[in-house]
Amino acid sequence: MPTFSSNPLNAPTYSKIFRKHPALFGVPFVLIIVGASFGLQQFTQTRYDLHAQKVTALSKEQELGLTQNRKKFDIREEYFKLSAAAAEEWEPKRIERPKGLPEWGVPPPEPP
Repeated sequence: MPTFSSNPLNAPTYSKIFRKHPALFGVPFVLIIVGASFGLQQFTQTRYDLHAQKVTALSKEQELGLTQNRKKFDIREEYFKLSAAAAEEWEPKRIERPKGLPEWGVPPPEPP
């Protein structure tokens, strides 16, 4: 039994061209990728410019002297201040147990 040929009778012309010259498909693809990279460069540059404007606006506030009147923050000092306040206000308080439950040990087998 004869095998079928790999070349169809009515093959599209672009299929023959791409088989003969594969660069006709690859080169435009690479050009689109590179062109998109340059196009996205404008958007990323805008993002970094906006961030730089925010930073310069903050430095203008610093020039006005808003940070001069502030007390320096020390994390250890705040920790000791909070731990001392918690130790002074805390006292152990016992809660009432539901009726039928013993003070210590296993609860009774019947529900209360």
